[in-house]
Amino acid sequence: MADKSMLIRSATGANTPSIASSATAMAVNTNRSSWSIQNLGTNTLYVRLGSGATTEVFHFALKAGSVNDDGTGGSVSQSDVVVYNGIITVAGTSPRYVVTELS
Repeated sequence: MADKSMLIRSATGANTPSIASSATAMAVNTNRSSWSIQNLGTNTLYVRLGSGATTEVFHFALKAGSVNDDGTGGSVSQSDVVVYNGIITVAGTSPRYVVTELS
């Protein structure tokens, strides 16, 4: 049987998932061990690892849902050994998304 102890990561804290519409999805957190963003809106959500996301300057384009909060919008996450811990910003038409961060 495989040793599953390597699959469990201890987290000292987790944020409370919340629906947001601001341009800063996550502030800098040097203790971040994983994160995820899901688009809850009906328009494409553009995500940038860094400040200043726009519809032309981004790293990820998350597809829209059919209606607000239906859970079918695109998502992106990171939980590998090296996790980006800088600011994460979003842009789009009426951005609506949920963020989860573990540290």
